[in-house]
Amino acid sequence: MTTEKRRAPAGAAVLRGEITTAIRRAVMQELAAVGYGRLSIEAVARRAGVGKTAIYRRWSSKLELVLEIVSAVAGKSLPLPDTGDLRGDLEMLFMIMARALRHPLAAQIIPDLLAEAARNPQIAQTLQAALRANQRDIAGQVLGRAIDRGELSPDTDLDIAVDLIVGPLYWRLAVSRTPLSLAELPRMATAVAAALRVACQPAVRVDAGLSRVVPSAESDRS
Repeated sequence: MTTEKRRAPAGAAVLRGEITTAIRRAVMQELAAVGYGRLSIEAVARRAGVGKTAIYRRWSSKLELVLEIVSAVAGKSLPLPDTGDLRGDLEMLFMIMARALRHPLAAQIIPDLLAEAARNPQIAQTLQAALRANQRDIAGQVLGRAIDRGELSPDTDLDIAVDLIVGPLYWRLAVSRTPLSLAELPRMATAVAAALRVACQPAVRVDAGLSRVVPSAESDRS
């Protein structure tokens, strides 16, 4: 009596990790080369050295494939060493961010996805969620340590503070693409640290009649 060998069942349990890694790498390379609009499953499979079925066993569509991979990259946590003060932590963060944003893949992919997000709400929502997670991580590390040291107030608005931290560098390297030397990062860190200290102070208003700045508490009593 002849016995037949049973084939292993298809499904997530038998997906090979090295193939998944190759597909993820190929997606990033294709995004940098042709952008989301021209990216195709066929081209990703060819670059990864796999068949299209290997991709469709993991992701149901091009959109799902790109969203899952890009959100994982965008939301990746940055290990930030404690330098002992806010300005030093900011300079270290800026060095890490500058290297990441200057990477050839990032330099090509980020502007393309931002343009695509303006046309595709699903891409926009996924990118926003991933970036918010990354920003919360930055807030927990850099701002949390500054608050513990007494450099910033516990009442600091973390959303505004994170915007002040990531905005200048992101604008220079990802939006306007203005050259930025490493020598500029210490000055940028000093300026942002000063802005953060001002931003976390109590709100004030200018009294036009007295030509002076009035703290919000005094304003409330008037």
